[in-house]
Amino acid sequence: MTTATDPRYIAPTEGFFTTLAAIAPERLAAVEGIKPKGRVEVRRAMVGEDILMLHVVREKGLIDPVHKHDDHETVAYLIRGKLRLVIGGEEFIAGPGTSWRHPRGVEHFSEALEECEQLEIKSPVRKTWVSEA
Repeated sequence: MTTATDPRYIAPTEGFFTTLAAIAPERLAAVEGIKPKGRVEVRRAMVGEDILMLHVVREKGLIDPVHKHDDHETVAYLIRGKLRLVIGGEEFIAGPGTSWRHPRGVEHFSEALEECEQLEIKSPVRKTWVSEA
């Protein structure tokens, strides 16, 4: 369990309701210590005690290099765009309406073939990124 002194800790959202427009985007400088090649922005859509939902926008051409997460799993859903994924050595092409998961400890990679918008759910809650200053 992370605590407020842990750099991966994210405090739960205040209240029970929010809108995307009310959440400031964070441009990512690194994910799990690895710098993405291109622009990716996240918004903390909702943070619970045990679950985190992110709204993610990736620019066309963005490459999220191979990395893994040892302390949580992720499921994702593509709203718009086209994304090439490699998860555990298997390659997939995601389009709108596609879902996928990154289990704990499994290496994964993505390349935005078009500008992409997705929802990403992480459990337990972990901040895996560093925002640009």
